[in-house]
Amino acid sequence: MNKTGANVFPIFATPSKKASVKQITLELTPDEVRKLEQHCDWTGKEATDIVRELIQELPIT
Repeated sequence: MNKTGANVFPIFATPSKKASVKQITLELTPDEVRKLEQHCDWTGKEATDIVRELIQELPIT
């Protein structure tokens, strides 16, 4: 669950700039950790991917 991955999205990439990744730390309650770990087990996805997918679903304002 500690793997870190980076997806590169061509729409954001430019030839003159390198894609960058920012690392964040989350403070979760034991219940939130349990839910995230259970979801990872059910989906076979890493926690990083789950959080990334949820962020991508946020509406842009």
